[in-house]
Amino acid sequence: MTQGKSSGNAPFDRKLLRMRRQRAAENLARHDFLLRETGGRLLERIVDERREFGLALNLGCHNGEICDLLPHYPEHGIGHIVQCDLASAMAAAAFGLRVVGDEEALPFAPHSFDLVMNILGMHTVNDLPGSLVQIRRILQPGGLFLASMFGGETLHELHFCLSQAEMECEGGLSPHIAPMVDVRDAGALLQRAGFARPVADIETITVSYSDPISLMRELRGMGEGNVLHARRRSFLRRETLAAAIKLYHEKFSGPDGRIKATFQIVNLTGWAPAANMGPSAEIRRRVLRQ
Repeated sequence: MTQGKSSGNAPFDRKLLRMRRQRAAENLARHDFLLRETGGRLLERIVDERREFGLALNLGCHNGEICDLLPHYPEHGIGHIVQCDLASAMAAAAFGLRVVGDEEALPFAPHSFDLVMNILGMHTVNDLPGSLVQIRRILQPGGLFLASMFGGETLHELHFCLSQAEMECEGGLSPHIAPMVDVRDAGALLQRAGFARPVADIETITVSYSDPISLMRELRGMGEGNVLHARRRSFLRRETLAAAIKLYHEKFSGPDGRIKATFQIVNLTGWAPAANMGPSAEIRRRVLRQ
């Protein structure tokens, strides 16, 4: 069984992630159900704030689905949106001002935005605390950060079946599960990054598919494959995959024969402290670093 080696202390291969998102961009609209569902729930939280956000950043924008959802939430209070994604093909598919940028090295000036949103994009950030610090810095004093990211129980059914099948057919395991933030730690991470009034909570979204292969195709269509440096580099054996599919149907299918997949969503909310002096209008207009 061939596995890759990790790169230092960074668990995720961001170059591979960019490549997969580039490839997924063209047909993402066929596989963006979860992005839209999660994005709609995030927008409801923005509406609840009942305030104006003159300039917002959609960080990890995918195909810009958030803009398609905005008309359904007329009281969102968002003026203009900057779309930013790691993959240029994703950013190009979004609407409005588009920027290619990495969550690990944000290309924006301090105090640029009133609102920063991230929908299911931060679970593959190698340095999550460092990324949160950068996000806090690019927010205006009193600015809002909202994010939805995958929690540790996401796709536990698939991980269980793959692990059991590998043990049975190959006598060993390869890394399938990426390290994900625990909701108990998420609030502490926000506080550590300098956010005020940090809040973390969990939602669970259960989706049904006709079979495990359809689920795997959906994940690939979203650009959500295994990007661990320590991932297995060879394809699953045919017998291993068949055993995993059989086990999935046995353990996690309903009366109609469809299998279920659980997505645990950890929601993060934090505010940039308002006590700091805000930037001048000149600095505010200079969104990108010079």
